[in-house]
Formats: sequence, structure tokens, C-alpha cells
Amino acid sequence: MIVLGLSGALKHDPSAALMIDGEIVAAAEEERFIRDKHAKDRLPLKSARFCLEYAGVKASDVDYVAFPYAPISIFSPARWAYSRGYWYAPDRVLDALLNGNRRFRAHRRNVIGLGESLGIDWDRAEFVPVEHHLSHASSAYHLSGFTDKCAILGVDGKGEYATTFFGYGEEGRIHKIKEFYDPHSLGGLYGAMTEYLGFEMLDGEYKVMGMAPYGDPSRYDLSRLIEPRGKGFAVNTQYANVVGLRRHKDDGQAFYFTDKLIEWLGPRRVGDAADDPYIHYAASMQDLFEHWVQKLIDEYLADVLAETGKLAFAGGGALNVKLNQRLLARDDLDELFVQPASGDSGTALGAASYVAVTKGDNVQAMQHAYLGPRYDNDACLAALQAHTGQCRWRQMTDPVAETADVLAAGHPVAWFHGRMEFGPRALGGRSILGCPNSPGIADRINEQIKFRERWRPFCPSMLDRIAPEILQTDHPAPYMTITFDVAEAWKTRIPEVVHEDGTARAQVVDESSNPRYYALLEAMEQRTGNGVLLNTSLNRRGEPMVCSPTDALNMFFGSDLEYLVLEDWLVTKDD
Repeated sequence: MIVLGLSGALKHDPSAALMIDGEIVAAAEEERFIRDKHAKDRLPLKSARFCLEYAGVKASDVDYVAFPYAPISIFSPARWAYSRGYWYAPDRVLDALLNGNRRFRAHRRNVIGLGESLGIDWDRAEFVPVEHHLSHASSAYHLSGFTDKCAILGVDGKGEYATTFFGYGEEGRIHKIKEFYDPHSLGGLYGAMTEYLGFEMLDGEYKVMGMAPYGDPSRYDLSRLIEPRGKGFAVNTQYANVVGLRRHKDDGQAFYFTDKLIEWLGPRRVGDAADDPYIHYAASMQDLFEHWVQKLIDEYLADVLAETGKLAFAGGGALNVKLNQRLLARDDLDELFVQPASGDSGTALGAASYVAVTKGDNVQAMQHAYLGPRYDNDACLAALQAHTGQCRWRQMTDPVAETADVLAAGHPVAWFHGRMEFGPRALGGRSILGCPNSPGIADRINEQIKFRERWRPFCPSMLDRIAPEILQTDHPAPYMTITFDVAEAWKTRIPEVVHEDGTARAQVVDESSNPRYYALLEAMEQRTGNGVLLNTSLNRRGEPMVCSPTDALNMFFGSDLEYLVLEDWLVTKDD
């Protein structure tokens, strides 16, 4: 059975994923191919073509096209809850009640047209819509590898109407316990405060999370932003998660918070500095987010967790690594699986896995996130020969040893190897690497290469056999989705990857998933005594992660990087 998953219903982060007989064959975000961050208002045309070509599958052979956005009945509580929440915007209320599936119909037409462009045989293939949060849930549960019953959590901005999902998985089926609906969205509130703190939604949430450890959450009480309502919660729309005339406007831009928030907290933050009071607002928002997710888990998932000890988590909120650390510290949680592509790009994979299961396939667990394109040495050489920048290159006889020598000497290295990662994290396929005990290398990469805020932290990649000593746990951590407290003895050994609060968002590398990257870590261990590398994505601020050798060369010449490893080729700008 061939299932093609396509996402992009929420007008950002379109992607494609291909499953054949229950196995993930390929998955990629559209932004990587068109070089436009989040690929807003685009369809996953190039990413879908890649998936089919990589698998050697004709579009006309596809059995099902899965799409993570579905029609919602007027008899569902979703449209009525939405209408009550936006009572002050009558146009939204009428649209939800009288024409609530308008967007779905438009998306369906777009996907049918995209399929025709790809060569899908719609007389043979079936278009299958899957509710957005069921797609998130499937991407976590069905790909987690959990064979027994487990709890499922989804925290997102919103899908069709739902924003937050609580359920459980058992024997391949997903059971819904509770959903909350827009405007009552924990992810949406975090996004609105992200805007207030001077960042853009979709990217800036990570910056708020990175800023939070510099602040004191007790300095400012933001609890009025969320009000208890029965066993659940309600976002206070006097301050945030608003539409229409309630939105604060500045220089022609409208935000998802109100003038009342400005009156309460002061002007919106501008600039790159992490300063008072905004660092404390960030800390308080992070604390509030963690508090309410935990409170809702206690209400709706405690029984399942007490029975199983397992939680599968997806949605944009699942990329909040500080939250995930707190979840893992729960007494009733033994194992946490966070989908590495937890944002909306991952719903292509989730919709595909959901359809595959419902149509009878035995879906296999996700083994790794290296699901994008790969380029061999010949393709890299062709890109080098075609590039107009003045550079030198040579083919290395021992790429691992020679790269380790450069890193151990204190130089950052752009590392391009194997298949591109699916999801927002660089995992040793498209990475900028550094030696984590080289003083100042994090500041250098921030200021001269990535051109981003200097207080932003970096992540460590580490050998699996030393990770338990560093992280003080043997819990799986292959995808940089959880922070851990770094052991005291290691804080001074790898200071460039330890954050302000003593934690690190770690990638634990096993040899089977990426043999060359594992060998590089071992080579660094031989040279420095630490089998650890500083690892950040191969891109500049505001750009997608690089995909092709040409992308890597453009990024290389647009920064102060001095060394680029393209598979076996070492590229430099001078002798």
C-alpha cells in the first residue's frame, strides 16, 4: 500500500511524507526546496515530487492521499465553542456556524489540483482527510514504537477548531478523551506572547523558551491570561488570542494580543537584547505554560499514565523542550516519545500513518529523522564546479579524521552529509559543528555565522555510551526534543553547550542511525576527551535549513564560516 501524506492546510509549513507498506520511506518540508522559511501559502509540490522520486514510485501508483485537515460537523461542539469564544466578531461566528467547512473545501480543491500536477490518478487514488489533531496524535503514537497502551497529548495553536488533544492509544487505535477549541489555546497564547516579546510566531517560540532561563518567573504574575473553567481552562481574550478589532496594531501590523496587554505590561519589546522586564515575562510565560499543561494532564491523562507510564506527544507545543523535561520528571511517567517533526510539517507524516493503519498496514516505528534528499560526491563536485564564489576544494582521504582535526583546533565546520533531516532540528545531516570546550565558539557562531541573538543556546550531540553520565539518565534522546540537567563534572568540560539554567537539549547519537556522525564524535573523543559536539542547524537567521550542496555553498559564502565539508570534499575560502 502506498500512502502519500500532504500538509499545508494552515497556510504554513507544507510538507510531504511517503509510506509504503507501513514504512516511512521519505519526508521533507517544502521550505527546504523553495528556500522560503515556512513556505507560507504554498503547496507541497516539490517535497511531494522528491518523496515519489526517492522511492522510485510513480504518482499514478499512489493508493491514498492523506491530508491533515477534515470537515467538522455542525453537530460537533467545536464550531459552537469557536462561535462562543469569538462572540465579539459576528462575521467569524456566522462563518463558523453557516459555512464552517469552507476552508476544508478550498483545501480539498487545492490538493486535488496538486495531485493532478504530480500525476495522481484520482480514479484510482482516494483522498482521505484526517482531523488535524488526530494527525498530530498519529504522528506521535503510531510512530513511537510503543506496543502497549499509552497516553497521547497534542498541544498546538489550532487545527480546524481544536487546539489541545488528550487521548490514549491501544492496539493501534486512537481514543479521544478531551479536546479544547479555539480561542482557548495554550499554544496560541504562547504564540501571542511571543509576538509581544518581539519575535515572530512559528520561530520565536523557541527564542522565548531560550530567553526564559535568564528571568525570574516570580517577578511578574501572568496568571490572569488563563482562567480556570470547570475541569479545563479558558484564555482571557481581553488580552490575547484575539481577532479583528481587538488586535493591537503597530505600523500597519496586527498582532494576536490586545491594547489592554500593552496597558498592563508596557510596550512591545524590540531589538535583540535579553533585558528587563522582558526576560521575566518570558520566564513567567514559560512557567504558566508548563503549569497548565501539567494541570490538564493531571485531569485527563493521569489514569492512563498511572496504568502505562508512557506518553506520546506532538503538536507545536511538543517542541517546548523545557516542558518536556518537566513531563519526564513526573512520577507517573517512565517514557516520553516526542515526535521530532512535532509542528505542522509533521502532520503529513501523521495523516499518512493514520490512513495506513486504518487501511490495514502494520506501521513501523520511526527509526530516525533522516528522511530527506541525499547527494553523492559527484553531485557535490558538480555544485562546486558551478559555483561562482572563489573557493578551494579537495577530496579528503579520511573525512572524519580531517574534520575532527579542524574542530579540535577550535574552528566551526559546516557539515553536510547523508540524508537531510525531517523536522526543525539539525541532527548531523545539515549541521554547523563546533568543539564545545573551545572558549567563545558559541558566541562566534551566533554573531558571525548565524547572525542571531547572542543569548541563544546551542545543543550537544553526544555518543550514546557516555550520554547517561552527562545527562544523568538513560532515557532515549535521539531528536533534541528534551532538555536534561547536565552533571556538574561535565559543565566545565563542555561549557559552550550548557544553557544558563544548567541544562542541555541533547541529541544522543547511536551508530546505526548515522555511522559517519558517530565516527566523528568518537574522533573528537580521541582528540579532546569529550565525545560531544556543539551542533546547530546549517542555515542563517531567517532561512530554512540547507537542502542541497548549492544551498550549503550559498550559506557558506554568506557567512564567516571558513570550513565546509560536503560529503568527502573539504571546501575553504583560501589556502
